[in-house]
Amino acid sequence: MTERPGPAGDATGGPVPTSPVCYRHPDRETYVRCTRCDRPICPECMREASVGHQCPECVNEGRRSVRPARTAFGGGAAGRRGLVTRTLIALNVLAMVLSILSDRGGDSMVGGSALGGLLGGGTPLTHWGAVLAQWPPQFPVEGVATGEWYRLVTAMFLHYGLVHLLLNMWALWVLGRDLEALLGPLRFLGLYLVAGLGGNVAAYLFSGPNEASAGASTAIFGLFAAVFVIMRRLGRDTSAIVPILVINLIFTFTVPGISIPGHVGGLVTGAAMGWVLAYAPRMRRSVFQSAGTAVILVALLGLVIVRTAMLTG
Repeated sequence: MTERPGPAGDATGGPVPTSPVCYRHPDRETYVRCTRCDRPICPECMREASVGHQCPECVNEGRRSVRPARTAFGGGAAGRRGLVTRTLIALNVLAMVLSILSDRGGDSMVGGSALGGLLGGGTPLTHWGAVLAQWPPQFPVEGVATGEWYRLVTAMFLHYGLVHLLLNMWALWVLGRDLEALLGPLRFLGLYLVAGLGGNVAAYLFSGPNEASAGASTAIFGLFAAVFVIMRRLGRDTSAIVPILVINLIFTFTVPGISIPGHVGGLVTGAAMGWVLAYAPRMRRSVFQSAGTAVILVALLGLVIVRTAMLTG
């Protein structure tokens, strides 16, 4: 205990009692002690606690020892703010703006007969970033087959027209906020990107020559599948999800210009990622989730390599 020294003794020769002083301010007398370490603390050093007061050092130590809140699947509670969902939407909108600007007054916004799209045409930017399997036989092979692997990522942020963009962004807003809150920001981002990649890999594998495809719908279908898997894992009702998913699949197979391989590939990859994230053992959850994600990525990489060898061999 830190104390303030007093006189050597009183008139009778006995010791004079000393008063306790603050351990951080030795010139201040105090009779209040930290409820955690029992050291004397002055009013300036007092920090209110559930019982009594604590010193600044004990308060800081307590903050370091408190584990951050986690979701049921190991993610951070910061996902409740939906920052990743908002950022993804902003990136897609920015890509649409750049795509329109690259068209220099063309038909990219509302109509036209360009590559594939949902009341919107292609632009130089979509031509640069969409998934392209192969040019017609009279042209050499281009796109992913010639090393432009970036297309497998950029394609999930590009859209053919405003209607195409708005439909996908509405779905991302509805699905993304809940999934991000359940999984946490990093796990949700991983789900979105891997599902989108899986859909684009499927488009590369199974699309015909010169069939370009782009759009966030590869990732969106992955989110649909992941919602179903996660809800089942939590024991919640999935009856509202199935009809929506069936309707989207009907549109996929009946509306011209929609990439069937892209949607189905995103759906399958999203289901696989959802299973990895939802059914990871609790004791080694992060290790299992990371390893499962790595296995999926390696499998997708292998498929791309095989397809490229077929096109260029």
